[in-house]
Amino acid sequence: MTHVSSSERPSVTLDRAAEVLAPGDDGYAEAATTLFAKGTPDLVIRPRDAAGVAAALRYAADTGLAVTVRSGGHSMAGLSASGGGLVIDTRRISGVRLLDPSSGRVRVGAGATWGAVADALRPHGLGLTAGDTRQVGVGGLTLGGGIGWMVRRHGLAIDSLAAVQIVTADGRLIGADAVEHADLFWALRGGGGNFGVAVGFDFIAHPVTSVHFGMITYRAGDLPELIAGWRDLMRASDERLTTSLSFMPATPGHAGTVTLACCYASPDGDEAEEALRPFRALAPVTSDGVKAMPYADILEDVTSMPPGLRMEVRNTFFTTFDDARVAAVDELFSGGGAAVSLRAMGGAVARVGRDATAFAHRDAEVMAAAAFMIPDAAPPGLRDRALRRWSRVNALGSGAYVGFLGSAEPADVTAAYPPDTYRRLAAVKGRYDPANVFRRTHNVLPS
Repeated sequence: MTHVSSSERPSVTLDRAAEVLAPGDDGYAEAATTLFAKGTPDLVIRPRDAAGVAAALRYAADTGLAVTVRSGGHSMAGLSASGGGLVIDTRRISGVRLLDPSSGRVRVGAGATWGAVADALRPHGLGLTAGDTRQVGVGGLTLGGGIGWMVRRHGLAIDSLAAVQIVTADGRLIGADAVEHADLFWALRGGGGNFGVAVGFDFIAHPVTSVHFGMITYRAGDLPELIAGWRDLMRASDERLTTSLSFMPATPGHAGTVTLACCYASPDGDEAEEALRPFRALAPVTSDGVKAMPYADILEDVTSMPPGLRMEVRNTFFTTFDDARVAAVDELFSGGGAAVSLRAMGGAVARVGRDATAFAHRDAEVMAAAAFMIPDAAPPGLRDRALRRWSRVNALGSGAYVGFLGSAEPADVTAAYPPDTYRRLAAVKGRYDPANVFRRTHNVLPS
């Protein structure tokens, strides 16, 4: 590994194209630290544009530094941070520009956050479905697929994607869309950061002003009955309604909770009430915070993890959420120590062909995710025991959403995709990054 001290500055050319931070510099610690990991890179480079990204990649090639790419820094596997090597921090490439008000075509810098995108589109009565929190980066979430609060109404973030501007490993800036570099465009829609450094995305935004959004908290007695009831209602619900049923375990000073988060993608109060009425009857309701609000206001602020804890996150898709899978989810949560979330799919997601994008889980009814909070001082084996419990749920599922995948182990990455999708991704990887420069990702090996 090549190490760079603060006294060994990169070339003047690179300094003009980007901000350069080495250990000890002001701003280095913040740039090296992400939500789920604290890194110690040899160098952080913050390009201002595509030319700066290309210069950073040339510098990494010349010095032998491994490359990590960061946008919002919310990778649950810690892939936005690195121990050693070079971090390309894209957060200065963050513009949001409405290119065509009539079609809703908007160009978004890869380092922008979804909160900034929502704020920029709000005055135009437009929005994009993506993310749960304001600070999540556009680049990382989009390349993984993008499951958001209007997913049943408007599909994944990638289903609104018209083009990507990307700098490849050899420093070329290329545009990928359905015509130019169509194979790469297919791979970028769900294949993660394997193929280059995305610097811009063209989306087609949707008309959206206010929605009905909030949390309904239940006093749950029979948990399997509640889960099965949610499943049945979810299957029959208006696709303007996207819901997520979550279970939080009890912690010292806090009781466990069962919460339905919901977004009805319409300002019509009567329609929202009609759609939500059966969900409010699932179990005794202890609080109900659903109300009309601007779409841009539904994204939450999440900036840090509780100190002394690390989070292991896993997920899988259920094509059919039958009673056996309901029982497995109940067993996982009732065993303690895991926060569990069930996110409704279907609707617009399912109307896109399985082979149309690298995100291939189009027939999924539900995405099931679990987060295990592991204390830093936990005894050896606690993590392995938690993941063994998850494996019983995972065995009933199919694949995974890389955006919520807290592991970058090769076996887990391979299993995230159907075999034919993975083979196709590997072929595209071989064409655009044969040397596997972008390996600090949920890495697909080049074929």
